Amino acid sequence: MPEPYALGSSSPRHGLPYLHPGQAQKEFFVNEALARLDALVQASVLDERAQPPADPQPGDAYLVAAGATGDWQGADEAIAVFQGSAWLFQSPTQRASVRRIDTGQISIYSNGWSVAAEPAEPAGGTTVDTEARLAIVALISALRHSGIFPST
Repeated sequence: MPEPYALGSSSPRHGLPYLHPGQAQKEFFVNEALARLDALVQASVLDERAQPPADPQPGDAYLVAAGATGDWQGADEAIAVFQGSAWLFQSPTQRASVRRIDTGQISIYSNGWSVAAEPAEPAGGTTVDTEARLAIVALISALRHSGIFPST
């Protein structure tokens, strides 16, 4: 008979707490896991900042900027979600993504949060290719609409 799979105390990607047989107060572990899932599934944040807002609402989420202060001190680069009475911090995994409400862009985590930079629209040159320029402008517009570049 094969050995049962041995689990650690939390999931490897997002640190969701596992339940174990005979564990007391399982509801605390289940509720924490649900709170983390609520924050991470189709994740979106209001903006990025180094200090918590003065009057957060339950469910408000932010990217914690470098040099965070106050209740966020030591949580640089984490996703901070207000749970009504306390902040829940989720450290990002490589290639994690969140939609930023303030810019409409998608931020990707790769050793730090970043967004795509919008290229300049074509201009100048000795040969004017109107169709190519229109195609490039349409491509940039489509990328902007999909959240790759900031909306203007």
